[in-house]
Amino acid sequence: MDHVAIMKKSWGLTPKILSGKKTIESRWYKNKAIPWDRIKAGDIMYFKNSGEQVTLKANVRKVLQFENLRPSRVRGILNEYGQEDGINHKDTSKFYQLFKGKRYCILMFLENAQSVEPFNINKSGFGAMSAWITVDDIKSIKKG
Repeated sequence: MDHVAIMKKSWGLTPKILSGKKTIESRWYKNKAIPWDRIKAGDIMYFKNSGEQVTLKANVRKVLQFENLRPSRVRGILNEYGQEDGINHKDTSKFYQLFKGKRYCILMFLENAQSVEPFNINKSGFGAMSAWITVDDIKSIKKG
């Protein structure tokens, strides 16, 4: 499967993926949402900042899913995996405040991150505000 992760540009995470400083992509949810149970080792993740083109990809090495989270477990996940997720130690408290009410977390361990020739995607049918897209083949939504 191929996946497109749409990132908040203001968080500055895509350069960290490319440089190898961010080797985990995390998604935090109140309810189960894509890519829960839809992503696995061997899949390919593409990344784009919101409103921009897809600019990089990485292979998924491993996936961990956590459910029925409580605030203490959220803090534990951030402490254990935050640095690999691109979160500076000094920012852990800020992200804890964002995620402490979430009940589900997916950690996707990345490898072989690399730039790709920038391209646009067709998000029709996925919802304008969708932050994650899963398809059998990226070519099916690639524009141009």
